[in-house]
Amino acid sequence: MEIKAMSRYTSPVNPAVIPLLTMVLLAIGMLFTPWFFIYEVTSTKYTRDIYEELLISLLASLLMDFGVLFLLL
Repeated sequence: MEIKAMSRYTSPVNPAVIPLLTMVLLAIGMLFTPWFFIYEVTSTKYTRDIYEELLISLLASLLMDFGVLFLLL
């Protein structure tokens, strides 16, 4: 296959939006992280819910990970 016959690769994310996307993802991730810590400190072992803990920590982790990923671009 010749190079001229290939289609040019375009990024799925517009490069002009990457800085904004980075800041938004990191900011939201930094809001979920203290929420998780406050939830752990203020709840007793009888009122804790493992599913809520996993959901909050997973959201914080994913948002922070994608924020750092876009920061490295």
